[in-house]
Amino acid sequence: MFQRIGAAAYKANLDNTIALCNYLGNPERQLKTVHIAGTNGKGSSSHLVAAVLQQAGYKTGLYTSPHLKSFTERIRINGQAIEEDYITHFVNKYFDFIETLQPSFFEMTVGLAFSYFVEKQVDIAVIEVGLGGRLDSTNVISPEVSLITNISYDHQNLLGDTLPQIASEKAGIIKTHTPVVVSQRQEEVAKVFEQKSQAENSPLIFADLQYQIITNEVADSFTVLKDNQILLNGLLCELKGGYQPKNFKGVIAVIECLRQKGYDIRDEAIQEGFAKVCSLTGLKGRWQQLGQNPLVICDTGHNEDGIRQIVAQIQQQKFKQLHFVLGAVNDKAIDKILVQLPKNAIYYFCKPNLPRGLEADSLKTQAQVYGLAGNVYASVQTAIEAAKQAAEADDMIFIGGSTFVVAEIADL
Repeated sequence: MFQRIGAAAYKANLDNTIALCNYLGNPERQLKTVHIAGTNGKGSSSHLVAAVLQQAGYKTGLYTSPHLKSFTERIRINGQAIEEDYITHFVNKYFDFIETLQPSFFEMTVGLAFSYFVEKQVDIAVIEVGLGGRLDSTNVISPEVSLITNISYDHQNLLGDTLPQIASEKAGIIKTHTPVVVSQRQEEVAKVFEQKSQAENSPLIFADLQYQIITNEVADSFTVLKDNQILLNGLLCELKGGYQPKNFKGVIAVIECLRQKGYDIRDEAIQEGFAKVCSLTGLKGRWQQLGQNPLVICDTGHNEDGIRQIVAQIQQQKFKQLHFVLGAVNDKAIDKILVQLPKNAIYYFCKPNLPRGLEADSLKTQAQVYGLAGNVYASVQTAIEAAKQAAEADDMIFIGGSTFVVAEIADL
């Protein structure tokens, strides 16, 4: 199970997924889909696209990973998580075949999701890539449009050590004659996407070259311009991270592609979908405020670029003292994260409760090299409680470093 044990659970081919889908009657061929990959922002973008489609009146499936609290979060229709009874029925029904094939946890989950969406007759399903793209189990679909959010360093042990290598893996979701949106044009990797889309005869849209976002900080709203003309005005979004406007451009471009394919998505559906994305789809853990006086924020950002965005956002907050509850997994390039973290914070080092978790003592030792000081705690929750006890009303508590740290917050 990749979520728990990491790279050992990763299968670098699609053989099992194809065999499983064949056995299930090829549900992936019976679905209209949007396919979303990228290093950061693919989860937020998936939820935004799904929320807009829901508000436009489409019965919308949403497949994402990993989950925070319950496995059922991974598979949703119009925001409602899959029923536990359906999961047990599926496993029992196909148990013998699963025992014979020995698919990975993720491969079986993909087969389950596709079967569920077909059986429940969704109009369209938004499918988030698990890891990479080219060899990801989700990459057996033929989507209406593909979206790649951005490229930065993560899972180098599986995807490659350079940005072009990582981009090449993500570009594997580009399908023949299928439009592909890239949220951010990055000079180092643009050519990878250009060459792949040309080879597939697929229209390529770099969203940030066509769309601009103007932020109205007083009203906490956005105006979206396309080619310097106002497309949407007064857009509100439930996702508050300062990094989200980068995702918005890609999402709007995807919606425009779907409109061109005949989907009836009115501006009101975009406005409502953005404004209510968390409540519509159940998204949690993206710059989520959990308390005030002191301000308590959590975020699932966990790689070099994700942490950079979080630190920039923290620096925009007003507080007297920052209390930072920090945990990590042991297969991340932790140095690239630690070097970015503020030295004037008080750290509460903890280990997320899974085999991949990095021991809190080890994390503290490595953090000290970068001038980060604090104490070690027995669990994520005891670290949070200690931070709350120590913090004054005008302080800030941030909880993060790993998706799995956020998952253990009791009141999330």
